[in-house]
Amino acid sequence: MGANQTFLIHIIEDQNATWQGDITWINENKTERFRSLLELIKLMDAAVGAGKKEEEMSRLTG
Repeated sequence: MGANQTFLIHIIEDQNATWQGDITWINENKTERFRSLLELIKLMDAAVGAGKKEEEMSRLTG
């Protein structure tokens, strides 16, 4: 995963004042389900954050 990610978000339902659906990482061809908006944000943050860590490590060791 990288800092520059493209996501496809499919909202399936809107229950209990939050969204449920699927998120697809276009760059990775990976899909996961989420049960709340907070979970969706955490998934996106983890994907982008993982890329930043990889870039920092390559810069330090490169």
